[in-house]
Amino acid sequence: MTDPVAVIIACAAVSIGARMGGYLILSRFERIHFRVAAALDAVPAAVMTTLVVPAVVNGGWRELAVLGATVLVSLRFGTTATVVSAMAGIVALRAF
Repeated sequence: MTDPVAVIIACAAVSIGARMGGYLILSRFERIHFRVAAALDAVPAAVMTTLVVPAVVNGGWRELAVLGATVLVSLRFGTTATVVSAMAGIVALRAF
């Protein structure tokens, strides 16, 4: 059986290494090519999509309702409010 603390420490080390490696590589360039910048700008949307789509496709009406409400919240409020309201919404609907 794997020790959960060891797994958490290993994941943290890999995450920090990836972040530091990316920073060190990009800091060596005077200017970043516009295609690289566009690709880096697209990463957050890609990550959110990979997290949300399977939950909506494999979920039921609760996930679909929260997705619709989240889209409406995102049109009016910022990212933090959108994520917090989505999490609160799905927790509340799954509890009842």
